[in-house]
Amino acid sequence: MKFLDQAKVYVRSGDGGAGCVSFRREKFIEFGGPDGGDGGRGGDVIGECVDGLNTLIDFRYKQHFKAGRGGHGMGKNRSGRMGRDAVLRLPPGTEILGEDGETLIADLTAPGERVVLARGGRGGRGNAAFKSSTNQAPRRAQPGEPGVERWLWLRLKLIADAGLIGLPNAGKSTFLAAVSRARPKIADYPFTTLHPHLGVVAVGEASFVLADIPGLIEGAHAGAGLGDRFLGHVERCEVLIHLVDATVGDVAAAYRTVRNELAQYGRTLAEKPEVVALNKCDALDKAEVARRSEALAAACGAPVHAVSAASGHGLRGVLAAALRLIGARRRARRPAEPSRAFAP
Repeated sequence: MKFLDQAKVYVRSGDGGAGCVSFRREKFIEFGGPDGGDGGRGGDVIGECVDGLNTLIDFRYKQHFKAGRGGHGMGKNRSGRMGRDAVLRLPPGTEILGEDGETLIADLTAPGERVVLARGGRGGRGNAAFKSSTNQAPRRAQPGEPGVERWLWLRLKLIADAGLIGLPNAGKSTFLAAVSRARPKIADYPFTTLHPHLGVVAVGEASFVLADIPGLIEGAHAGAGLGDRFLGHVERCEVLIHLVDATVGDVAAAYRTVRNELAQYGRTLAEKPEVVALNKCDALDKAEVARRSEALAAACGAPVHAVSAASGHGLRGVLAAALRLIGARRRARRPAEPSRAFAP
């Protein structure tokens, strides 16, 4: 299935049905009176978060969604039927934005969440609703209210516990394939990864979801390379795993390039806890690995894990460190439990 994380759709709710002007016509009933029914309400356009989806590819082939209109009222006090709702089935992590692409309307993160995107028009009242002591034969009814139409942007931000970041060719796809059952494309040229991948990583009895996003280069925030479009997929991550290629000339500069792009992107992405790993250490001797690890540690101000995604060396330590940070972040967000101390 092709990955698509952004789509523009047109939605229109249903018009309300018109009320009816009608009078009773039974034989031997001299003064029948009005019996026109009300029109039915138009259908709503609803966004629903469903499990089992991880892309917006369905909205490439269908961009217009219209709910059914309400039925008109009829005689004998019969109301019109309600219009059929139109439901947009969306993957978890979908943001629904206004036509300007910035106004957030809803953020669907859990399966089962629903939001009304366009409410159907109200049905008009029939002439039976206008009967009074001074107007016992009303000959007017209300038309139905029109529906609402609007353009919306759908933007998917994958929900993962940890996100892999780094320059192109840092070995992120190889790392993901080594620690999970995901099978991203792996090649020896930059920008092999063109869209994000997810994998489930098992660490002993625990597990977490890891996202691999396309590589960043200097100027990505201004549109260079693949730009910073895919950074939205790590906004929801608890932890970042930053891979630095040990075979590049200046590992500290490579680290600072990616960190600068995170800072330029904003949205507190640069403030997330980070695990730094020096990858492809199997291509260097131990002395050179130690020297470059020391230079990288000085640049990031944190311990550096020397790993090789190709051989599997050091991966367990990186995953354990990421899992500890994920657990700490979750506990920090969890509301404090009420005190169980008993008064004397």
